[in-house]
Amino acid sequence: MSAFASIERRFDAGVLHLTLNRPEVRNAMSRAMVRELQEALDVAETDPQVRVIVLRGAGGHFCAGGDIHDMVAARSAGKEAIANLSEEFGRLCAAYAQSSKAVVAMVEGTVMGGGFGLACVADVTLAGDSAVFSLPEVTLGIVPAQIAPFLVERLGFAEAKRLALTAARIDAQEALSLRLVHEVHPPGLLDTALQRVLNTLMRGAPGAIAASKALLRRTRLVPAQALIDEAAAVFAKAVQGDEGREGGMAFIEKRKPMWAPR
Repeated sequence: MSAFASIERRFDAGVLHLTLNRPEVRNAMSRAMVRELQEALDVAETDPQVRVIVLRGAGGHFCAGGDIHDMVAARSAGKEAIANLSEEFGRLCAAYAQSSKAVVAMVEGTVMGGGFGLACVADVTLAGDSAVFSLPEVTLGIVPAQIAPFLVERLGFAEAKRLALTAARIDAQEALSLRLVHEVHPPGLLDTALQRVLNTLMRGAPGAIAASKALLRRTRLVPAQALIDEAAAVFAKAVQGDEGREGGMAFIEKRKPMWAPR
């Protein structure tokens, strides 16, 4: 993996920690950062040692959204350049949403625009009580375009529309009430909460987690009746696979399965 300039990466005990590292601009997402996040994910997807990906921001903030300087440069290059910039970020959001790995976001301070979108694509989102969320795009004369599907998926149509149109700022507790985030903690307890969530995720079999995520994504698009045969096939494959056999034996023998932390 090439050296990164705008994110930091650290691997520890099955967990890939990716830190957005442009604190001087509250981790605004440049095109370079988007590409580095994509490259880090591409490598992780092919590495069986990576079980969980954690996204967080440096300097007390998660992400202030897209880098305005990149947008201005793209505007001067024409409509196609702007569309390409947007498409790159859209592909990044989709890639993290569809990752076979469990994805956890730890959000603090500013969580705006594209950063708000990343918080929505994570499987588990933990917030510090300093977190403030907003979608300011319409106040800048632009649209929360690529994150729109993930806003609706996480918040529901009515709340996604309200927040996108009003550009309202919401604190961590309101985000929790909307289920935008799953837990809220003071700074001193946020890392403890993360470790507890990681321990829980590491109890799950990697293949089973990937298959569960894929099947759950299908349920958004296909009626339950039409999924019966597909779900049965997924279940049978899991039961007959190595993980299913190991999980069954571990249960009978009253021990942890091979993939669980000791």
